[in-house]
Amino acid sequence: MTAAGFFAAAPDAALAALFVPFESAELRLPADGRALFLRARAGVRLREMAQPGWLCEQSFMPFADELGRNGLRVGEPAAYEVFPLVLVLPPRQRDEARALFARALRHTAPGGTVLASMPNTEGAKSGEADLAKLTGAAQHLSKHKCRVFWSTPNAAGADQALLAEWLAFDAPRAIVDGYVSRPGLFAWDRIDRASALLAAHLPDDLQGRVADLGAGYGYLASQVIARCPRVSAIDLYEAEARALEPARVNLARAQRECGRELSVAVHWNDVTRGLPKRYDAIVSNPPFHQGRADLPELGRAFITSAADALQPDGRLWLVANRHLPYEAILTARFREVRSVVVQEGFKVIEANGVRQ
Repeated sequence: MTAAGFFAAAPDAALAALFVPFESAELRLPADGRALFLRARAGVRLREMAQPGWLCEQSFMPFADELGRNGLRVGEPAAYEVFPLVLVLPPRQRDEARALFARALRHTAPGGTVLASMPNTEGAKSGEADLAKLTGAAQHLSKHKCRVFWSTPNAAGADQALLAEWLAFDAPRAIVDGYVSRPGLFAWDRIDRASALLAAHLPDDLQGRVADLGAGYGYLASQVIARCPRVSAIDLYEAEARALEPARVNLARAQRECGRELSVAVHWNDVTRGLPKRYDAIVSNPPFHQGRADLPELGRAFITSAADALQPDGRLWLVANRHLPYEAILTARFREVRSVVVQEGFKVIEANGVRQ
């Protein structure tokens, strides 16, 4: 499996269901060929339906790259740009989905349509109710175990106060212990137990340039700054662009509190494709699933990228669920591998000395 393939599986059912209203003639494609697709995912039906005037927005880099490889135009709409059709694949997290519905409405031209599709098992009925609450009314049909729902709002029907409230749901907000995050990120409203375990066992002699792979909203990198006074630079790598703003805020606070100058950078990056720099140490709580399915190959790809980016005597500190089979690749890529602690279903591992 290639690095791109780790994330390639599209939500085929939801994507196929999204276009059923056009097949049944309940909706028509815009005459001017323009549409905005929020949280777009590549797939056969999108390639068949998309027109040159369609704009696909996707904040998760592997999915955005896949859309580009499929020949689709990927980017963000201008702040006040409107479209006669806005398509949405809403996420499962409700506040995040509500913010997305509000954005969709903001980019819908007068007389235009907002169209969404969700699997029945991921809150589709609530999603339709939320869109109807925002716009005044919605219609739906069911197909492929998904609910497809749409609204053609008018200025009088849309709840402007609710629109403003839901748009604000996506803004970074304070969570716990002074950290800032936003709905939909990994462990967005708490400190992840695995990351906290790794942070508690980080040695204070990490030094030089450090990278955090799959950094999320920046908790682990902030802990490196707080606990490792000999670190002079830290780079965060995160594939979800929505995490970058909270990460910058959290790192800025960590720098202020540590009272020393560091070089800090935040990168929108798919770690499975490799890193552009070399490091003295790397920390990571790598993702290991796609949707609800375990995908240990993803964690192994993070380990491979880390080994490739470390200096010959570099150090890797990572945390993982206890059952994940990472020891073989760690032993193959590093001269020394040790289990630091196994606790609460997680394991913290240190690997030293990259095998050439």
